[in-house]
Amino acid sequence: MTQNPIIIETYSSEWVREFNRIREILTKTLMGDFLTIEHVGSTSIQGLSAKPILDITIVIDSRDLLPKIITKLKSIGYIHCGDKGIPGREAFERLSSDVPYTNPPHVWIHQHLYVCDKEAEQLKQHLLFRNYLRKHPDEALLYGQLKLHLAGKYRHNREAYTNAKTDFILEILRKATKEKTYGNI
Repeated sequence: MTQNPIIIETYSSEWVREFNRIREILTKTLMGDFLTIEHVGSTSIQGLSAKPILDITIVIDSRDLLPKIITKLKSIGYIHCGDKGIPGREAFERLSSDVPYTNPPHVWIHQHLYVCDKEAEQLKQHLLFRNYLRKHPDEALLYGQLKLHLAGKYRHNREAYTNAKTDFILEILRKATKEKTYGNI
């Protein structure tokens, strides 16, 4: 089975604008049942080349809020898909490209939406990585170059592409842990 090709684009400020618009809709929909909505992943790092996919994480105070969050997100077109094998991180898929629903409809950039408890290890790792690369644009540039190289090498093999980035990511997380760049949730 042939997979869609891995496409890496140069950084676009449109990614942040789209995230901000989606965050506004999520904020209104969730009506305070969250702590923060974070733009994580490569599109959240200024100047970093990335797959044009927004990674969005809704941070909640307690997993007890999850059923309410699932219902509210369903009302704007997101479907809960479970943790997909990553404990503490609940994944959501969109019913169509115009999710989150708005009036008039809008076709949004591709996105991955997650909900994490504030203590989730996956959340901490994402924030460490993102915040470190934001503080170290030289490292972000190296990461972007690596991604471009790997996308060319593994164009139709997402698993190999992801696995080939692991050593770089682990090294950044090691450095970030030394600096304690978690951020403030």
